[in-house]
Amino acid sequence: MPVARDIMTASAECIGAEDSVLDAARKLTELGVGALPICGTDDKLKGVLTDRDITVKVLGKGRDPQQTKAGELAQGEAVTIGADDDANEIFATMARHKVRRLPVIDGHRLVGMVALADVARALPDPQVGDLLEALSTD
Repeated sequence: MPVARDIMTASAECIGAEDSVLDAARKLTELGVGALPICGTDDKLKGVLTDRDITVKVLGKGRDPQQTKAGELAQGEAVTIGADDDANEIFATMARHKVRRLPVIDGHRLVGMVALADVARALPDPQVGDLLEALSTD
């Protein structure tokens, strides 16, 4: 069974916790992705910022994206997956936490991101349906 490092998008770029949400939006657009890991000045993962976070938590609440820091949107400890965890563990983590993207960590270092589509390609067909169902229910 493939492991995270086999199916992830390598070299994920971070947005700094002190960078503005506007900068994050520009970076999302430039990279053509829907999520960015938030990294602190200590190079530790602080969370994940999604395009939905920007829409709902900033724009939808009338906050200024140029004044709002990316780190303000990090919520608790980031859910991650180990680089050597297999597709079943990724599936279980996504389903348990109801997330569609996971930062991939090797030790304490961010090495990539794994998305729902990556896992769907790696899992046998019946498990893909189970994952989609688990992520779609409340």
